[in-house]
Amino acid sequence: MTFLRTALIALVVTSTGVHASTSEAWNAYRQQMVKSCLAASQFKDAHAMGKPAEFDDRTAYSALLIEGVYKSRQMNNQTGTELCLYDRAHQQAYVTEWQPGTK
Repeated sequence: MTFLRTALIALVVTSTGVHASTSEAWNAYRQQMVKSCLAASQFKDAHAMGKPAEFDDRTAYSALLIEGVYKSRQMNNQTGTELCLYDRAHQQAYVTEWQPGTK
């Protein structure tokens, strides 16, 4: 009985560290997300605005605002904003034009 209890305690102690994410892992994930969002952006000189909004694991999405300059000559180097939704499960970024504060 003592051996079984010791084995269970050892199993619990060693398995809890496996599920915890390190700060290095989160930093690597965020770098990958920003890289994917910037690659999906239609802007030149695109950059992330602020920190990403992290949705819980039921959705497995993160959101990030991207700011940059429109590539089209008709836009006369106007700046714009895009919303990037990053699918963490498939590591895929999707962007759409975003105009904050408009109805």
